[in-house]
Amino acid sequence: MTSGEARANPGQEPAVAALRAEQVARASYGRLIALLAATSGDIQFAEDCLSEAFEAALGSWPRTGVPENPEGWLLTVARNRQRDVLRSAAHRFRAPLDARVGPAAPPVAAELDPDSIADRRLALMCVCAHPAIDAPVRTPLMLQVVLGFDARSIARAFALPVATLAQRLVRAKRRIRDACIPFVVPDRARLPERLPHVLEAIYGAYAIEWQLVSDVTLRGSFAAEAHYLAVTLAELVPDEPEVLGLAALISLSLSRAAARRTGEEYVPLEDQDTALWDAALIAQGEQYLERAGALERPGPGRFQLEAAIQCAHCARAVAGRTDWAALRRLYALLVTIAPTLGARVALAAAIGRVEGVERGLAALEAIADTRAARFQPEWATRAHLLQEAGRSAEAVEAYAKAISLTTEVDVRRYLEARRAALAASP
Repeated sequence: MTSGEARANPGQEPAVAALRAEQVARASYGRLIALLAATSGDIQFAEDCLSEAFEAALGSWPRTGVPENPEGWLLTVARNRQRDVLRSAAHRFRAPLDARVGPAAPPVAAELDPDSIADRRLALMCVCAHPAIDAPVRTPLMLQVVLGFDARSIARAFALPVATLAQRLVRAKRRIRDACIPFVVPDRARLPERLPHVLEAIYGAYAIEWQLVSDVTLRGSFAAEAHYLAVTLAELVPDEPEVLGLAALISLSLSRAAARRTGEEYVPLEDQDTALWDAALIAQGEQYLERAGALERPGPGRFQLEAAIQCAHCARAVAGRTDWAALRRLYALLVTIAPTLGARVALAAAIGRVEGVERGLAALEAIADTRAARFQPEWATRAHLLQEAGRSAEAVEAYAKAISLTTEVDVRRYLEARRAALAASP
């Protein structure tokens, strides 16, 4: 009996087996897809076979127990399914596919090549970032294929209809298959052209799942997975400042995960107990940021600036106060190179802290973006500034709007409590 077949705890309850299957999917989905797709170049085919393997696991593991090596079990079942399909009569006539199957198929990665990337998920991300794939779909494709996000979650993050995004993802996977894009890792001389999209995908995984992170869920969350990928990439490509900047950004942000909630209650950043912050993650983030700054480049990029902002917040653990003047300068710089809606709202909040609430409100009003009307942070920031300005009635209305746009239960309760207290005040 191989390690993939060895069983542990036979006769486990279906719920236990299902939970273990979910854990394996979160930890190893991208790596398994990379291995399965490498020989055929067909990501959709690999996904279908892996899906059947998970279905088989949910039928088998409750009776026989979860294998000691569940990833190996799933890979074996999925590969057997691939082999069966490829040998079927229907596929003997698929010359383009059959031509890529066999000993001459490109390897997943050259394990002994010092210029190769060892982690399978990063290798697959480079495939998804190939120049032949339309740029707008590269990041969503990586989020689905490598990190296992469903189309609905990705569509919500990118403000797209689910059907539209699903069609784009299907077309991209077909493009990889039909264009015979090799599942090989580009050497470091060619890697920089794909790095921006890889970084965006890692950051996207962190941003989408950040609201789910707490001291309980951190280890199993996609935010933790994004941290692992960012740190791995930083060690493999140590001379790219934005790679180091992203590793710093995620490390510093995750350092405060345990302090974001007290029981089931949300705790805003300025009220968090700094003793609960992870000093090791803060130190790691600071080191990556210092390494990025030491590289000779024209100026800091987006991820370095966002990391510097997180670093300024984390400095409260030592200084005992937040340097809002420094944050205002950093946000102003960030807006000049990455004028996202979130960055502009954060700048308005910092202006309100440093220059007064009326100036902060004016900065909010100056944001010319139709999306602001449905951007929850904008309304939460507006409510806070209006409350500080003594404009209680307007603040109550702004809180109500922010609450209506809030999807996190604990944040909703926090905002509702603030609104109720303000409405009840004379």
